[in-house]
Amino acid sequence: MPVIFRQDGLRFFFYSNEGDPREPVHVHVRKADAEAKFWLYPDVTIAYTTGFDARTLATLRRIVEARRGEIEEAWHDHFR
Repeated sequence: MPVIFRQDGLRFFFYSNEGDPREPVHVHVRKADAEAKFWLYPDVTIAYTTGFDARTLATLRRIVEARRGEIEEAWHDHFR
């Protein structure tokens, strides 16, 4: 599972073998036992979450929005 970046103890990553056919561009975020999955398009939205409170999810969404280009580039580089 490629890690795209780490920030404030959070790991932003995706799974190499997720879905057949492959799911659209998205990112997982994990810290300890909490995890969330965000779709990147058409807007950044939460696909699912376990263990993060609403305030943290809002912060995570802002981070994903701000770094969406970097996430998408890492995704396409990996799956070429």
